[in-house]
Amino acid sequence: MDQAFQDKYIKYQPLLDVIEPALGTSEICKDPRLFVDGISTRDLHQGSLGNCWMVAAISCLASEPSLWKKVIPDHVDQEWNPKRPNLYAGIFHFRFWRLGRWTDVVVDDRLPVSSDGVLLFCRSATPREFWSALLEKAYAKLNGCYEALEGGNTTEALIDFTGGVSEPLSLDREALSQHSDQRRAFFQTLAKAHERKALITCSIRPAEGETVESVLDCGLVRGHAYGITAVRKMRLAEMGWMSRLFMVRMRNPWGTTDWTGAWSQGSQEWHQMSRAEREKMGLIVRDVGEFWIDFEDFCQYFTDVVVCRMVESSLLWPSSHWREVRCYGEWASAPNSPPSTKKEEDGAEVGGWEAKVDKRSRCGGCINHRDTFLHNPQFMFEVRGKEEDMLICLQQEDRRIQRKDGGGENLPIGFEVLKVSSSGTKMCSGLTKQITLPYRGPGGGEPRQPGTVCGGAGGQLRLHGLPQCDPEGALTPGRYVVLPTTFLPEATGRFLLRLFSHSHIPLRSVTGN
Repeated sequence: MDQAFQDKYIKYQPLLDVIEPALGTSEICKDPRLFVDGISTRDLHQGSLGNCWMVAAISCLASEPSLWKKVIPDHVDQEWNPKRPNLYAGIFHFRFWRLGRWTDVVVDDRLPVSSDGVLLFCRSATPREFWSALLEKAYAKLNGCYEALEGGNTTEALIDFTGGVSEPLSLDREALSQHSDQRRAFFQTLAKAHERKALITCSIRPAEGETVESVLDCGLVRGHAYGITAVRKMRLAEMGWMSRLFMVRMRNPWGTTDWTGAWSQGSQEWHQMSRAEREKMGLIVRDVGEFWIDFEDFCQYFTDVVVCRMVESSLLWPSSHWREVRCYGEWASAPNSPPSTKKEEDGAEVGGWEAKVDKRSRCGGCINHRDTFLHNPQFMFEVRGKEEDMLICLQQEDRRIQRKDGGGENLPIGFEVLKVSSSGTKMCSGLTKQITLPYRGPGGGEPRQPGTVCGGAGGQLRLHGLPQCDPEGALTPGRYVVLPTTFLPEATGRFLLRLFSHSHIPLRSVTGN
């Protein structure tokens, strides 16, 4: 029994009055199994933990065997064998991608239950199937405790489960609702990403004065992560003419409070076609919690989309010829420098603060802090011969594991791409061009704390799939420097910088004063 970890989740504050000592799977039900009739999105129900962001990511993972088999290695050997019970050790092995490496996590089969013996957290619709509950426990252990999973980031979860590149996209609902050409272009973006096996989730960001988990009149839930399981464009024969449909199939990990608008279950729109026509066009609902929504309605309500592309797998992306280069780095204080006594607070006051940073430090903050900005880690690459499409991804070491000790908030991060003169080999001397990735994201608002920031060569969060890079985002031949930064100076931490390009372009750390 993993007693050290058991003690941590028993202290989960919101459920102290109902949580019971953990039970082994054989104590919860007879004849437990890791899988029953395979694995699918129907195996997932969120439970009492506020981690729909993680459950939505697992739901996406379950749709692609080549992905979940990486996270649950040797799944056949890990299954219970009733014919050879002596082989059962009561432990299970999972793997998660953390900062560029697959990390092994082993847990026992004891799970938190309520007073009536029902699983409190993630569970399957089939009572004797436990893969989702055990995967959730392993992920909680990776992050320190179950409580660390309360309120997270789907962008990060998708990376942890796949090693892919996640891009958070903020939707301009007003522009998409008013301009059909923009709406159709965005639909094509999602359709192509889904066709190439990207995992896609979406959510509705609560506005000021609105509460997370509040339900809209149409049945959608604010602040709740939904998975996108299909994207379809089709023609519908109606009254002698052809009408085009742009549809998205979605899944709610809760399995309840579904969409009640047009094309919802039982709505009049479905009477326009027979069941045979629906099946022929692929307009089917496979699992509990799935529903279809017209794309125009989708753009009216949803504010954020996360697209996670599988850059590592040639099996999933045979037409992709992207090459990846990785560099590890650290935002670090100067040797023997005294710790900062400046308290990081919210509000405009912080944005105007100029820190006095030791010139030997490598934590100078974002470009707002002109006096210290260049005192950040710097990485150089060179584009030769012709323009090059690129994607750059910055990921910090996740701090969620520190939540059990009162910490755990990730830093606001971003990066700048600077073009330097051919003679500029020292610390960005000869600066000729600046390419910026906004800290506030395409949707604006206060600085956020993403664990990962992803941008195209043009510095904006990309709306296009990796194979269809926007020509405006191509880099012309020349020498460039990437500066990963935190929002405020003197913030320290480790990070991974990933650069994707069609050519093999070396990325190296720049040192100097």
